[in-house]
Amino acid sequence: MALLTGVPLLVGLLQVPQAPSAQAAPTGSRTVDVTIDSMTPSAPTKSDTVTVSGTLSNDSKTAITDAHVGMSRSSALGGRSAIDAAAKRTGYIPGVDGQEVKGHTEKVTRLDAGASRSFTLSVPVKDLHLGEDGVYQLGVSLSGRTPAAPYEHVLGIDRTFLPWQESDAAKKTQLTYMWPLISSTHLTAETDPDAQQTPVFRNDDLAAEIAPGGRLQQMVALGKNLPVTFVIDPDLLATVDAMAKTYKVDGADGPTGKNQAVARQWLTDLEEAVKTHEVVALPFADPDLASLAHHGRSVPRALSHLGPATELASKTVDTVLGVKPRTDFAWPVDGAIDSSIVDVATSAGAHNVISRSDSLRDPSIPYTPTAARPIGGGNTAVVADARLSRAFEGDMANAGDATHAVQEFLAQTQMIGRQSPGRQRSIVVAPQRMPSASQAQAMASALRTLESERWTQPLDLSRAAKAKPDPSANRQVPSGASYPASLRRQELPTEAFRQIQDTQSALDEFQVILDQPERVVTPFGTAIMREMSTSWRGDSSGATGFRNSVRSYLSSLTKKVSLIQKSDATLSGRSATIPVTVQNNLVQGVEGMTLELSSSQPNRLDAGKSQRIKVDGGHSQSFKFDTTANANGRAWVTAQLYTSDGKPYGDPMTFQVNVTEITATVMLVIAGGVLLLVLAGVRIYLQRKRHAAESSDDGSDGDDGDGAEGGGDTDGDNGGTDGDTPEQPSDPTPDTGSESPDASGSGEKVDR
Repeated sequence: MALLTGVPLLVGLLQVPQAPSAQAAPTGSRTVDVTIDSMTPSAPTKSDTVTVSGTLSNDSKTAITDAHVGMSRSSALGGRSAIDAAAKRTGYIPGVDGQEVKGHTEKVTRLDAGASRSFTLSVPVKDLHLGEDGVYQLGVSLSGRTPAAPYEHVLGIDRTFLPWQESDAAKKTQLTYMWPLISSTHLTAETDPDAQQTPVFRNDDLAAEIAPGGRLQQMVALGKNLPVTFVIDPDLLATVDAMAKTYKVDGADGPTGKNQAVARQWLTDLEEAVKTHEVVALPFADPDLASLAHHGRSVPRALSHLGPATELASKTVDTVLGVKPRTDFAWPVDGAIDSSIVDVATSAGAHNVISRSDSLRDPSIPYTPTAARPIGGGNTAVVADARLSRAFEGDMANAGDATHAVQEFLAQTQMIGRQSPGRQRSIVVAPQRMPSASQAQAMASALRTLESERWTQPLDLSRAAKAKPDPSANRQVPSGASYPASLRRQELPTEAFRQIQDTQSALDEFQVILDQPERVVTPFGTAIMREMSTSWRGDSSGATGFRNSVRSYLSSLTKKVSLIQKSDATLSGRSATIPVTVQNNLVQGVEGMTLELSSSQPNRLDAGKSQRIKVDGGHSQSFKFDTTANANGRAWVTAQLYTSDGKPYGDPMTFQVNVTEITATVMLVIAGGVLLLVLAGVRIYLQRKRHAAESSDDGSDGDDGDGAEGGGDTDGDNGGTDGDTPEQPSDPTPDTGSESPDASGSGEKVDR
């Protein structure tokens, strides 16, 4: 018997482990997923009726019967931290969620397993029995029965916030909402060689952003009627302005852009919107101030781009939109600052640095202080509220998420005013840099609710920066050690700034040789600014690719001005002209450069003086150098172009010259031969004269004498001399045509 009783135990020990069962079905107050999709009005008055609609989803494996949807409210919450805690709760807690409001329920007879259905619940505010002004949490729950628990109990609940204020606050919170118009980099440095310099886009993605329904179109359409401050990256304006004309597109979307009408309409709408709003312009291309501070400062001249970027920002906004923007604000990524970031941000005239309360903290103050606070050096940190700034970072395309974000935003703004009712404070909201269309709609919904101005009133960003600082607020800028590691990992590396400066140096050397430098300086200057844009965060490969493309394109242009390779040359004679050809394949002329020849054997071959050059666009031109040979032999000659400041331009060109000069010994031999000819001629003359005199003395008439001067054999067989008449030398080789009308010397010949 003992053996038999031990068998089950042994069998259990020997059983092979089974695969884990499927995830257990939810039970209790998580049996049904209740989602609040909308709540109206968002901030009710005492005469309103609160209507909540949403969705019920039975996530269990059994049907739910005899159920109903009801509403409950909690007690007033005690502060901003209480709102945070309430937002995180999920399960139903009877003592916390409050009693269900009687008489206002919606019956749900049956909800099958896996089924969903919508609901709408309306409750007059008076029946909610709200007490004093404050923030309340509303709960919408489904109560019913299941086969496992055949009694009425809460099977699912969702919550939202209801800000309640019967009358206007005595001192309303001044609220500044930054409304960013920023995009990623779309333009390249490349332009067509036509007179208009048709720009080339990386892609045509911007068209979707500014088209109807696109995020930037929504930002303009919504912001136009909201009390916000437009914060604009002027690069976006310049890019859309370029798109409004003829443009080309690199890649699959090219080659010709077709969204001019969309671009023109967006600019028209924005121009109309900003007429009644304050406009703050960030430095052109929204440079990454933290990357510059942490990695760019060690690279010479890296910070020199901030000043021009700020100047270009003002000019661009004024030109495109016809308004004068504020350019004295700097906005580091996520408002995270340290002392080095502040130094860089304020180096180009931006005396207001937009920070965030999770960077410049106030742990000792029991209320939210005013945003503005002096940080020394005449600079002001404008500390945006972190909770409000991050309120709409989620996926607002989901109606439930958007509704929860709006209600929590409203609750937090009201609670700020209730923290210290006797203090009027100025609060700034700095949302994500590039909100989606759904995020923009959620932000707009919250701001429209606040237009009733029961507890807030709008304030421009420039006035918020001048608000009276709270004397107890923290003014100590954090050290570099406190900068978030997650943000530091996304920064541009030092090598990126070295490459940027290499491109800038190459541009500086290139522009000085051009007839029309602005055709190159403008597109490349803005491209270099785009290389350090904040928009590259999270896209290191894209940033590297863009930098490489800009540098590569600039190199291709500089190589269009070059020296044409010469073949080896032979020089005979003491002097000769050597031509060197400069080719210019640019569409504009080059000038101000010097072309110089240098000889590897200057004692053997003097290559002549350097020459100033000027070559028209699309042309080649030869420049002739007067060279002098001093000895026979071979010499290497190097041709090099130099800019006006003496820097080498382009690659040198080297060729060989073979000097075959007539030597001094040969010249002596020739001179001796000439002298002998002269002496021989004199001797013949004297002999003939003597013979003529002797004939006269003999009485002969000179016409019958054998070998007389007047006769004799003409072939010289019987001449009156000793028969040693010298052979006349041949004519010297005629001069070869010179390659230069200004060639010096005779008898020169250069074979190429």
